[in-house]
Amino acid sequence: MAQLDEAAAIPVLTPYKMGKLELHHRVVLAPLTRCRSYGNVPQPHAAAYYSQRATRGGLLIAEATGVSATAQGYPETPGVWTQEQVEAWKPIVDSVHRKGALFFLQIWHTGRVSNTDFQPEGQAPISSTDKQITPDDSGMVYSKPRRLMTDEIPHIVDDFRRAARNAIDAGFDGVEIHGAHGYLLEQFMKDSANDRTDKYGGNLENRCRFAVEVIDAVVAEVGAHRVGIRLSPFLDFMDCVDSNPEALGSYMVQQLNKHPGFLYCHMVEPRMAIVEGRRQIPHGLLPFRKAFNGTFIAAGGYDREEGNKVVADSYADLVAYGRLFLANPDLPRRFEISAPLNKYDRSTFYTQDPVVGYTDYPFLDNQSA
Repeated sequence: MAQLDEAAAIPVLTPYKMGKLELHHRVVLAPLTRCRSYGNVPQPHAAAYYSQRATRGGLLIAEATGVSATAQGYPETPGVWTQEQVEAWKPIVDSVHRKGALFFLQIWHTGRVSNTDFQPEGQAPISSTDKQITPDDSGMVYSKPRRLMTDEIPHIVDDFRRAARNAIDAGFDGVEIHGAHGYLLEQFMKDSANDRTDKYGGNLENRCRFAVEVIDAVVAEVGAHRVGIRLSPFLDFMDCVDSNPEALGSYMVQQLNKHPGFLYCHMVEPRMAIVEGRRQIPHGLLPFRKAFNGTFIAAGGYDREEGNKVVADSYADLVAYGRLFLANPDLPRRFEISAPLNKYDRSTFYTQDPVVGYTDYPFLDNQSA
């Protein structure tokens, strides 16, 4: 694949310095659950998948990866809590680094977004609460969770710390803490899901305490210059919504700023709306972008045009692409020359096939293959 032109005219293909890291462009691979890590162990086909999407000076964020045996909520998702998993990640990381790209690992705990089938010995998933997620039309049933005891929470914090260390030992350039999308950290942060009466519940500071402790522990373990976080204060997902998302987002940004050199804040836009037949991004993140001291990454349905707009407007430093990057392994190159994009196939997002819908999306130079 042709190298990207560092002097490319379009904003998302301009160089950017993220902390000490030199990026050649601003098109980021968003963390995407792909359900192809058999037995929670990353597989060799992941090396093909990620290296396909790696470019010199590009940033890839690997799929959400469990911090412990209780962190799982979906089939065949990877972990980073055992030595076997760490060893399995190493050749995947190497394959990305050989292409000259930077690679971060998103670490998560799904909390109550799980069921007993995924839990050790069939136990109840853990959460901030014992409230079960409302069944939806997807057919997925989430088990009634068990409310974490106050004295158990430091053990979960330690799981995140150890997972971050393991990620660095596997060769990753850094970690992204998953504090979004209704998973465990958000179950504590958002008042719809947190009904606690201890020091981890009630007011905003208490609800954010667990997330802040995770951030502090991970930063202490691997250094602020290697840590980012994903947040989604506006989203209402998995029965996780907050009555004052602006205050929540602002408070969390203040906590990040307490760590000099904290690398990035990756935030998800409010839900997109269709206005007059066209997708509209609300662009609700500017106050957080202005308040945050580090690199700001925006996500949420961006295309080439929108990505260029927000970079040109200094609304975001980098733009994370999910579905478009999934279906177009050479997305930065296609953006560079305004090439047509492959259409993604939603039906293969979460299947376990090691090739179909995973590594078989064509590059520009083999469209006829």
